[in-house]
Amino acid sequence: MSKYENSKLKVFSLNSNEGLAEEITEHIGVHMGKCSVQRFSDGEIQINIEESIRGGEVYVIQSTSSPVNENLMELLIMIDALKRASAKTINVVIPYYGYARQDRKARSREPITAKLVANLLETAGATRVISMDLHAPQIQGFFDIPVDQLLAVPTLANYFESKNLDDIVVVSPDHGGVTRARKMADRLKAPIAIIDKRRPRPNVSEVMNIVGNIEGKTAILIDDIIDTAGTITLAANALIENGATEVYACCSHPVLSGPAIERIQNSKIKELVVTNTIELPEEKFIDKLTQLSVAPLLGEAIIRVHEQQSVSKLFD
Repeated sequence: MSKYENSKLKVFSLNSNEGLAEEITEHIGVHMGKCSVQRFSDGEIQINIEESIRGGEVYVIQSTSSPVNENLMELLIMIDALKRASAKTINVVIPYYGYARQDRKARSREPITAKLVANLLETAGATRVISMDLHAPQIQGFFDIPVDQLLAVPTLANYFESKNLDDIVVVSPDHGGVTRARKMADRLKAPIAIIDKRRPRPNVSEVMNIVGNIEGKTAILIDDIIDTAGTITLAANALIENGATEVYACCSHPVLSGPAIERIQNSKIKELVVTNTIELPEEKFIDKLTQLSVAPLLGEAIIRVHEQQSVSKLFD
C-alpha cells in the first residue's frame, strides 16, 4: 500500500463491516487505528482507543446494519470516546444508515427514527457524516452538521456496462425509486419502466401493472434496499410474464433478511448485483449474487473531505 502522508488523518473501524474498512484504509494508504471493543458481563459495550488522537481528524467506519442496535450503540460510544480524547473532528462513515426507512409519519403516532438517529449522532459529538444512498434524500436535512451522500449508481452502472447486455430497460420496482432508475438509465443510455403496484383489498396479493415497454428487452431492476426480497422477486416474475427476456436486479444495500435468499434463488432473477455496504455472511453468497466494492469510492471521499476538495466530483 502506498502511504498517505498526513499524520492527522486517523481511520478507525468498529465491528459491523471490518472487511470494507480494511479495503478503505488500503485504498487511502493509512494503517487502521487501534481500538478495542469489548463487553461487560451484562452485555454493556466497552471501548478503548489505544493510541493518541489528540488534535486528529478521525474517521470512524460503521454500518448500522444487523444487529442494528448493537452497531448503533458501538458507534455512539466510540464517538463519545473520541470527543473526550480531544479529536479535532469526528467524521462518521456510515455506508448503510439504519433506521432510515422511518423518515416521516406515514400513520398516526409513529416515530421518525431517521431523525432520532441523526439527533443521537450529533449529540454524541459527530462533526460530519459520510453515507451511501440514504433511503430518502431529505434525511440529509435531519442533521445540522455536513452530510455527504455518495451514490452506488455509477458503480452498478459500470458493472452492467461491462456485461455488454442487449436492448436494456431499467425498471423501478415502485414509484419512489424512479429518480434512481433514471440516473441508472442515463448512464446506460436506456429507457425506463415503472412497476405500479396496488393491493385491491387486505390479504389479496398485489396486482402489478408495468408502465413502459419491456417486451423482448433485458430488464435491470434497481432499488436502494433489498430486505426480505418480496417486492423485487414479485417484480422480476411480473416482468418475465409480461415479455421481458431476462431480468437482472441490483441494489446498494443487501439487507437480505428472513426468506430473502431463498426467494431470490427461486425467482426469475438471473443475477443480483449488490455492494458491500453491508457485510454478508458466507451462507448468503449464492451463485446468483455478485458483490461489488464501494471501498474506492468511500476512500476517495475521505481523502477529499480531509483535503477540503470537492466531493461532488465523485458523482460523475
